[in-house]
Amino acid sequence: MKRQMITVMVGLLFAVTPAQSPRALEQDRSVPQPPQAQAVPIALLVDIGSGQVLFQREADRRFMPASITKVMTTFVAFELIEQERLHPETVLQVSERTAQDWRRIGSTMFLDTGDRVTVDDLLHGITTVSANDGSAALAEGAGRSVASWVALMNGAAVKLGMHDSHFGTPNGWTDGGQTYVTARDLATLGTAMITRHPSKFRHFYGKREFTYNGITQSNHDPITGRVAGADGIKTGFTNDAGYGFLGTAQRGGRRLMMVVAGVDSARARDQAAVSFMEWGFASFGGRRIFPTGHIVGSARVQDGNAADVGLRLGGPLNLSVPQSSQANVRLRVVYDGPIQAPFTTRDEVADLEVSIDGMPPYLLPLYPDRAVARANPAWRVLNGLAGMFR
Repeated sequence: MKRQMITVMVGLLFAVTPAQSPRALEQDRSVPQPPQAQAVPIALLVDIGSGQVLFQREADRRFMPASITKVMTTFVAFELIEQERLHPETVLQVSERTAQDWRRIGSTMFLDTGDRVTVDDLLHGITTVSANDGSAALAEGAGRSVASWVALMNGAAVKLGMHDSHFGTPNGWTDGGQTYVTARDLATLGTAMITRHPSKFRHFYGKREFTYNGITQSNHDPITGRVAGADGIKTGFTNDAGYGFLGTAQRGGRRLMMVVAGVDSARARDQAAVSFMEWGFASFGGRRIFPTGHIVGSARVQDGNAADVGLRLGGPLNLSVPQSSQANVRLRVVYDGPIQAPFTTRDEVADLEVSIDGMPPYLLPLYPDRAVARANPAWRVLNGLAGMFR
C-alpha cells in the first residue's frame, strides 16, 4: 500500500512539508505562552471542536490524578445509564464496609451504614463535592463490587484510547501508584463525556453547591462562576499528587478543555486554571473552513464496485487560529491507498492533516461519502485496467 497525499486548497491554504507527530511536539514559541504557564509542570489546552492543541507541556507524562479519577467513575455511570443498565432514580444502600472505610475520609457526603441513596444524589455528590464515600458507594452498589467497577473504568479507558492511564480505585485515593493518567488522556476522557453525554453533563456538572441530608457544601471548581462559559469539571489533590484540575468552558460555539497538574498549591492551580482558559479564548479566533458534509478530497479504491470515493469529516471544520498573526492554514489528505473495499460510511479510511503556523500539526479522521462493496470479478478487471492509466 502506498501512502497517498493530496493537498487541499481553500483560501490561505498551501502545500505542506512532512510534519512531526503532534504527540512529539511541545508548544511552538512563536505563539505567546499563557500567563502562569511557568507555574504549571503539566498542562494541556485543547479546542475539542477541532481537536487542536493550543498549549501543551508534558502532556504525555504520567501523574497521579487524585480526585480527577472520579471523572472516569462518572463517565462509566453515564455509559451505564445510556445503556439502561443503571437508572438515576435507583436507590443504593450504603454497606457497612463502605461506611467504615470512607467515613469522613477526605471529601465526603457523610454517608453512614444502611443509608439509602439514589444514583442521582451519589453522582451529584461526586461531581459537585468530590465525595469519596459517594464514589465507593456507587461503585459497590452499581458495580456489585469496587473491583468490578474499577474493571469497568479500565475497560472504558481502553475503548477511549487512554493508553497511558490506569485506575486502581473509584475515587483516586492514594493507592501506591496503581492509578495514573496523562493530561492528554484526561482531555480525551473529558471530551468523550461531553460529546457522548451532553444532557447528563449539563445535569450533573457545573453546580456551585450541593445539599444532601441537610448539609450544604460548595464546589471547589476554580473556573465555574469566574470564567464566562465555564461549566466544570473536576479538581484533585493529595499530598503525593499535588494540585490538579480538568476543566472546560464554551463560548461562541467553541469549547476548550484544559488540564493542569502537579501544581504546588491550590491558589497557584486556581490562578493558572483561570489564566489558561481566558488566554485560550482571547489568543485564538475561530475560523470556519468546511461545513458538515463537505467533501475535502477523494481516494482511490481497490477491489470495490467504485473506482474512487469522496472523503468527508465527521462534522464541520472550525479552527482556532492565533489572533496575533495572519497565520497560514495548511490542509493535506493522507491515506494508505488505494483503499481496500469493502467499507462503510462509518469507517475511518484517511486523515486530514491540519497545520497552522506556530502550532503543532494534528490529524482528523476522514470517512467515505458512500459505502463501497467488494467488486465482482468483472468490476475488478475493469478497475485493474483503469489503474494502469492513472
